[in-house]
Amino acid sequence: MCEYCGCQALETIDELTQEHDRVVTLISHIRDARRDGAIARMAELAREITSVLGPHTRVEEHGLFPALAGEFPEQIAALEDEHRRIEAVLAEADGPFLTDPTWPDRLIETLALLREHILKEQDGVFPAALANLDTEQWEAVEKVRAEAGRALSRPAA
Repeated sequence: MCEYCGCQALETIDELTQEHDRVVTLISHIRDARRDGAIARMAELAREITSVLGPHTRVEEHGLFPALAGEFPEQIAALEDEHRRIEAVLAEADGPFLTDPTWPDRLIETLALLREHILKEQDGVFPAALANLDTEQWEAVEKVRAEAGRALSRPAA
């Protein structure tokens, strides 16, 4: 995705970007499953997205977003609102999705929002963080990452 500003040189942003990449791949698999009428597979993949977004969202909302909220309050509030909307539909993958004929289409619509949301973060939030956060703020973000854990396995060093 984004590589123009250099923010991926920071491990924290690189990890968030890798998680975005994984989610985008899963979104494409869900679209394929929808085309094939594989609703149970859609739910399985939605749960996988949720497992990636759990620690990812925690890092953003408890580390990155608070550090940027003073400078960009409306934008951060909008992103957090989108998180709630996306989480609500993804959470339905653990419920009676097979009996709700509207869920597959609502999931596809929500994944379009998620895709747009990812672009906002990569083209706006991450470069803004690179430009605005000081060392202490980055350390706070990294502390949240350590507490939240990682959704993706890291290569052996």
